[in-house]
Amino acid sequence: MDRQVTLPSGAFDPAKTPALFRAVFPSVMLPMFMAVGDQTIVSSALPAIAASLGEVERVSWAVVAYLVSATIAAPLYGYLGDGFGRRRLMFFALGVFMTGSLLSASAPSALFLAMARVLQGLGGGGLMSLSQALIGEVVPPRQRGHYQAYLATVATASAALGPVLGGVVTEHFGWRAIFFVNGPLGFLAFALVFRLPSKPGVKTEGWTFDAPGLLWFVAFVVPVLVALERARHFDPGALEMIGGLLTVSAIALFLLLRQEKRAVAPLLPLALFRQPAIWRANGLAFCNGAALTALIAFLPLYLRVTHGTSPSQVGMILLPITIAIGVGSIITGRLVTRTGMTMPFPSFGLIGASAAMLFFAFASSRMSIAQILGTLSVGAFFMGTVMSVVQVTVQSAAGRRALGAAAGSVQFSRTVGAAFGVALLNTALFASLALGDDEALGVFARVVDLGPDALATLEPARRLAMESVFSAAFRAAFMFIGVFTSIGIVLAFTNPSRRV
Repeated sequence: MDRQVTLPSGAFDPAKTPALFRAVFPSVMLPMFMAVGDQTIVSSALPAIAASLGEVERVSWAVVAYLVSATIAAPLYGYLGDGFGRRRLMFFALGVFMTGSLLSASAPSALFLAMARVLQGLGGGGLMSLSQALIGEVVPPRQRGHYQAYLATVATASAALGPVLGGVVTEHFGWRAIFFVNGPLGFLAFALVFRLPSKPGVKTEGWTFDAPGLLWFVAFVVPVLVALERARHFDPGALEMIGGLLTVSAIALFLLLRQEKRAVAPLLPLALFRQPAIWRANGLAFCNGAALTALIAFLPLYLRVTHGTSPSQVGMILLPITIAIGVGSIITGRLVTRTGMTMPFPSFGLIGASAAMLFFAFASSRMSIAQILGTLSVGAFFMGTVMSVVQVTVQSAAGRRALGAAAGSVQFSRTVGAAFGVALLNTALFASLALGDDEALGVFARVVDLGPDALATLEPARRLAMESVFSAAFRAAFMFIGVFTSIGIVLAFTNPSRRV
């Protein structure tokens, strides 16, 4: 095993010190890849899981359970990492994640799988937030953009490729293999994390664990995410349930804020969120998470309905878009390191992203696959200017004592934004279909199953009407991506933190 590398406290250029870069980046990259990938890798395996375990109505819990628990865990690990040391917490999170993976692989029922995914998510949320915080701990502020850019690229690529990899693994080795593979990957991650320097946590005087804060935080997050998941299905009969969940969440939020104001060591340090640089950066993370995740989630559906693309073809189309995000992120990170500037890059980058997404929303019905790929790759490139800048901004403003809480807050904002973005686009799409034609939902379902050829059975006039309804529905959905990026422009331009 490689010896542990002690990093200098001064600034360094990774290009001139490749040994140090290799010591830091792989150690945080692999845990991030595993945690983010497991958010989406299960989605393509759900039909096989349903066929194996039965209980079709419960298999989607495997996705929701991981999302909910990972969202709760992200700020919790950031909070605990500040007090107990982040490297130590990373080992614990890896152990929890691997245990949850093993239990998921051996699940005898859908309910057992959902509970195992809760445990896996409690580890995965820690891997995501601790990876971000460890970069802030061992890398000087001016160089963080370089590392955060690569880490953002890994996270985006993992989320986009998760369904593709899940489909391939499930087809050749069975759905349980997508969880068993985390075993060897986890042991490799243990070895890599061991190479990072061990730094003690920093506890304030009179530090005690904020148990009431955690209770109210869970009561706030869980109903919101479950309500968003229900909203994704656009079931009018669920409106009463969604309203009740949001009411419970609002009450819990009130109690959470009251608790955090008087806690000695609050789970959510409200003093951080009073800083304009931090709350605006978290808002930017929310909007970017909503835009990127919604785009990746709905593009396959759009291509299936309009062009009849297969899952493997969708994977090939998503690949250059993912690469464009990574290239934008890496270039931004290098520019941050060289110039010290931060928010100017997403301020102008999101103008390009908004223009590309709004153009796509209105012109996509007349585009070829190549034109769609070119337009979305441009938009994705400019979206890549956001996440590394957000992390650098928040961590710099928070300081070392609250580094973990700051990193956890960004991960939390991005995850909730992703859930909100997907739910909003789903609602916009299916509401537009329902309002456009009484039979549109049924025809749309057949087209998703069979491809555009399903429209050939309709009379010519009826076919043109359905194509018009589908086009309007997708336009309404994709417009919201441009709305999210446009809000991001305002948050970036008004953020007072412009340099590190």
